[in-house]
Amino acid sequence: MDNDRIVGSAKEFAGRAEGAVGEMVGDATTQASGRVREAAGTVQDLYGQAKDAARDAGATAAGYAKDAYDAGEDTFRDGTQAIAKKVRDNPFGALLVAGGIGFALALLMSRPARRPPRWRHYGW
Repeated sequence: MDNDRIVGSAKEFAGRAEGAVGEMVGDATTQASGRVREAAGTVQDLYGQAKDAARDAGATAAGYAKDAYDAGEDTFRDGTQAIAKKVRDNPFGALLVAGGIGFALALLMSRPARRPPRWRHYGW
């Protein structure tokens, strides 16, 4: 619980008490002062609640991010192990796939660069 919530609740209670005393005595100034203090306490309490909610949301988001990171690490490890098993089971097929990927990359990298379009400039 945030300190602002505690102080805000105390101010709100004190404002209600002051307003009740103002009503019993019939003093409009005391009654108005109590209502102002009560409103200030309510605002401070709401501010403390918002801070608590933001802190809780940040902690929850950090927990979700850590869980996602751990799950991604496990998935990557499982995928790496599955690929290693496939290569052990069929080394010739893995060699053909690696050769095909290398050939495709060589074709992509050896293409001539594209020329930029020639724009004619007509000076007036």
